[in-house]
Amino acid sequence: MNNQAGQAIPGTARLFGLDHLRTLAIGLVFLYHYGHLFPHPAWTATIGKFGWTGVDLFFVLSGYLIASQLFASVAKTAGFSFRQFFLKRFFRIVPPYWVVVAIYFCFPFVHEREALAPLWKYATFTQNLGLDLRTQGTFSHAWSLCIEEQFYLLLPLILLALIYCKVLKKSGWLLPALFLAGFAIRIYCYQTFVAPHLEDDEVWAIWYKWIYYLTACRLDGLLAGVSIAALVQFRPFSYQRIAKWGNGLFVLSLLVLTGAYYICSEEESFGASVFGFPLVSIGYGLMVLSAISPTSFLYKSKLPVTSTLALLSYAIYLIHKIVIHVAQDQLAKVGIAKNSNRMFLLCVAISVAGALLMNKVVEKSFLKLRDRILRKKPSGNNQLYTTGAKGAPGALYTSDKP
Repeated sequence: MNNQAGQAIPGTARLFGLDHLRTLAIGLVFLYHYGHLFPHPAWTATIGKFGWTGVDLFFVLSGYLIASQLFASVAKTAGFSFRQFFLKRFFRIVPPYWVVVAIYFCFPFVHEREALAPLWKYATFTQNLGLDLRTQGTFSHAWSLCIEEQFYLLLPLILLALIYCKVLKKSGWLLPALFLAGFAIRIYCYQTFVAPHLEDDEVWAIWYKWIYYLTACRLDGLLAGVSIAALVQFRPFSYQRIAKWGNGLFVLSLLVLTGAYYICSEEESFGASVFGFPLVSIGYGLMVLSAISPTSFLYKSKLPVTSTLALLSYAIYLIHKIVIHVAQDQLAKVGIAKNSNRMFLLCVAISVAGALLMNKVVEKSFLKLRDRILRKKPSGNNQLYTTGAKGAPGALYTSDKP
């Protein structure tokens, strides 16, 4: 949820379809949190019931965009730069994140719920592990950022290992294997930690801790995004055949997500816990495929509002709970009902304004610093290459010629 909006594979045109999806994702998350954590108009809870899946859409987008960058470098040079990759991720993600962490720790009145997790968990991006909403409910939405950071660390290391062992061409089995492993892990966690407490009043907290927030249970969306990136980069002819059905992919994604909606209607059930997340990820994966297909209406349409909101989506995600909590408390003092539509619209407007300020003051400043650092040539060679490859590196990894 923290990649540059609409970014395509390096060297290609901006994909405006991804701006639409990033706007959809942040809208879903905002509606869900507003309608479930704060006083709200009744319609926000109804419409936003499935809004928790906005995070899964962010996961698919992140998996696609980050893997695309790495895969494009591998296809072009048979390697990639650790320095460049991690510098880009650090300066894009960490500065605004730490600004928000500092606000939460320095100003307790912005806390929307119970206490924060220990500071070291935010510093190490491990806050999602063992997260108990009953005692650490404030800034709980950092859990998804933690999973993404863990993914950003593991993906290049796995890719490096495959390149070093010269088995990248034979690693097509790895993504399906990891996807299937997710089923096994969720079944184990559900039967071991959740099922014994189904009759308890606080089973919801156990379910969140062991199913919803646990990294190993929530990799489906990221894996779906990586799979799309692999298809586009390493199987271009297969992708081109699929991309002819851009609008059909969108319709299919809605059908899959409709099925996921009904399966997940009882969130703490076995079916929702084991099959719900992968089904949601497949649905959004199809939607992302549609958005990058030139035949799709998502690809063809350019809307300034979605481009702007996509650019601000990371900052909105970081600050929206602070804004809603503080704005509702302060605006209620001047007679605006917390559960009114007027309050909702004001909270949306203030969240966007706050995100714009964050983008101008923090994000852009550090991105400029990042660019200056990247322009400097590092000492030594930090580029990783395969060995023994014959012919053009890109040809080594593309094998679905018609």
